[in-house]
Amino acid sequence: MITEAILTTTARLLSGASVRWVDSQPDTCQRVYFANHTSHLDVVLVWSALPQDVRRLTRPAAAKDYWSRGWIRPHIAKVYNAMLIDRKEIKVHQSPVDIMLREIGQTYSVIIFPEGGRSSGETVGDFKSGLYYLAKKRPDLELIPVYIDNMNRILPRGEFLPVPLLSSITFGPPLWLEAGETKNEFLERARNAVLKLRERER
Repeated sequence: MITEAILTTTARLLSGASVRWVDSQPDTCQRVYFANHTSHLDVVLVWSALPQDVRRLTRPAAAKDYWSRGWIRPHIAKVYNAMLIDRKEIKVHQSPVDIMLREIGQTYSVIIFPEGGRSSGETVGDFKSGLYYLAKKRPDLELIPVYIDNMNRILPRGEFLPVPLLSSITFGPPLWLEAGETKNEFLERARNAVLKLRERER
């Protein structure tokens, strides 16, 4: 059986990831960690990069169609306490945002990937509206940008086995939805926060 210790150690060994905090620090307060997305391993890697006390209060949102297949993926998802989101059957009053807010309650933080699908890793795609509605419905949550570098080469699209390479994860300063800020303005500002962390890696 895979345990939390084995999962986090394996993720770190495979990625060789260095972890940086820029103008922020690990904290057990409720947060939304929002990151760029280039690999199915992103969700495990960001979760594993958090200190244990923070990790145990953080639930990644993950694609149900991927993490519920086979026998090993559902077990891994259970270890990191994932919220499996159905991206295909979205019902009224059961949107992904509603599900996440119900699941985190007043206790848990959440890891999300606002681009929706995976990108090539060459840039950060446009953000979908979920992050905006999370910020609007729960303005008390800190929103922490995260940039993951090099994961698209560790587990390229279409591949099953990862290739060990050095990668990095950078957590940035918190932001919040500002008064009067439109959805498009906020999503662009949030995307730029991730891009600024990307520039630090260049």
